Amino acid sequence: MLDINEIMKIIPQRAPFLMIDTVEELVIGQSCIAYKNVCINEPFFAGHFPGNPIMPGVLIVEALAQTGAVAILSKEENKGKNALFGGIDKLRFKKKVVPGDKLKLEVKIIKQKGLIGVGEAVATVDGEVAAKGELTFAIV
Repeated sequence: MLDINEIMKIIPQRAPFLMIDTVEELVIGQSCIAYKNVCINEPFFAGHFPGNPIMPGVLIVEALAQTGAVAILSKEENKGKNALFGGIDKLRFKKKVVPGDKLKLEVKIIKQKGLIGVGEAVATVDGEVAAKGELTFAIV
């Protein structure tokens, strides 16, 4: 289990753009399971949507990307580097994510050649899929 301080030693994102709170499981270079506790005081809820707060899909994808970044940037040769988006494929949103939800983020690296790779990403709430797809990354 990694706490927020240990996560910040691996990936460069910081508040308010750090989208994961804890890491439950990490297989360096292969997979990561993390969590985001979705709170009403998140700055994006002020405008998305007043009276009907829903976590923006792009931020769910960002949380998944950061989870994958923990897996890939934990490798010794990648420490201190960044993982950037190279593409998003087959991504579908299946469930709204709202304040009070505990978003489970799972990313498995399914392909990597050199500095480019692909992660299979799934976000769930209480066992229900909220978002699922493939994220392509580049290590710089």
